[in-house]
Amino acid sequence: MPEHKKDTEIKVNDRRLFTADGDLRADTIEQASEASEQVVATSTQVAAPEPPASDLPPAPTSGEQQAQHDAYKQSSRDLDAQVEMNGHSAKELEVSFERFMASLYMTAMMQLGLMVEQGGSPNVDLIGARQTIDTLSMLGDKTKGNLTPKEQAFLQNALYELRMAYVEVTNALAHPPGPITGTNG
Repeated sequence: MPEHKKDTEIKVNDRRLFTADGDLRADTIEQASEASEQVVATSTQVAAPEPPASDLPPAPTSGEQQAQHDAYKQSSRDLDAQVEMNGHSAKELEVSFERFMASLYMTAMMQLGLMVEQGGSPNVDLIGARQTIDTLSMLGDKTKGNLTPKEQAFLQNALYELRMAYVEVTNALAHPPGPITGTNG
């Protein structure tokens, strides 16, 4: 018994809102206006939602992004060449996850007033310190199971030290030492 295959037509609808260049697709605008007309026509009680006003400038085109990327890479190569000419290794400038965490650690310590730039004076920024500590904690949560043992240990130690320092600084600010009184005898 021969099988009869039905010719079925498969229709694929591209529901992406933007083109590969990041521009809003024209047919998307038409579909959105048709849909909002249908919503208004079928229900007078429900209004079509208006797109949120954006304060952001339009995203750069893919050509602009590529040109920026190329210029950045060239500037990086130029800087690396200058570093090498001064007898240092450009490898010292490479960013690793551990260096990134160390940067956040030092930032939080400076915000707590426990580290100071050479020649500078201590500046306490408790809100900034808390946000930086929370950022490190969030990185720990988001990278759980993906860190090397060395990175995991560094992150745990950094968070422990920063949280303890935060508590000490906030307690010291909340309960400043009283005046020193002497006893005459």
